Amino acid sequence: MPFVYVWIFAGAAGFADPRLNLMAILATVWGARLTFNFTRKGGYAPGGEDYRWPILRARMSPAQFQIFNVFFIVIFQNVILWLIAMPAYTAWLNPSPFGVADVIVALAFLFFLTLETIADQQQWNFHKWKSAERAAGRDPRPGFLTTGLFKYSRHPNFFSEQAQWWVFFLFGAVAAGSVLQWTVVGAFLLTALFIGSTRFTEEISAAKYPDYAEYQRVTSPLIPWFPRRSAEASAQA
Repeated sequence: MPFVYVWIFAGAAGFADPRLNLMAILATVWGARLTFNFTRKGGYAPGGEDYRWPILRARMSPAQFQIFNVFFIVIFQNVILWLIAMPAYTAWLNPSPFGVADVIVALAFLFFLTLETIADQQQWNFHKWKSAERAAGRDPRPGFLTTGLFKYSRHPNFFSEQAQWWVFFLFGAVAAGSVLQWTVVGAFLLTALFIGSTRFTEEISAAKYPDYAEYQRVTSPLIPWFPRRSAEASAQA
């Protein structure tokens, strides 16, 4: 939905505002990447869903989950999707000249989009390897990804996703000439949502893999950074 909202504002400007046109194109590329990644994981297949939903659903009564579904999944998440696109509204209200700052913001957006795409591909390759190992009767170790970008962040894809929408907010700030814009609430709420989602994801992984605790100890949770020394290496030192 975010790219649809942005195109509405680009259309309201008669597709004559280069900043809004660029914002709409970038949001569309973001949407295409997300749709492709969810599709290849079976998200749109009959009965397809994120692997965390069945776990969460099992912790609630049917009535509790329906309430959660209506207010959180249906309403709250859609409000966030609307809000993260609202920097386009700021840009529409402030049709200032397109400049170097817009190019820098666009390049930053593309950088984080590329980072997320690489992380998703690394994760996809890893899970294909796990499936092949299990099909061959072997127990894949480790059970979670620790190489590539995941050597420097436990969730480089989550980090990149949030960073893209903080950067997207800057388009509106550039247009208005100030970062003091109410539309920052979209990026803020998205980050808050990811905090809860990341904690839940880590809780599942820690319960499933005993060695995940050591991975948590040595690897940055979100922002990519150099890993700490493992407990074994520290003891040998």
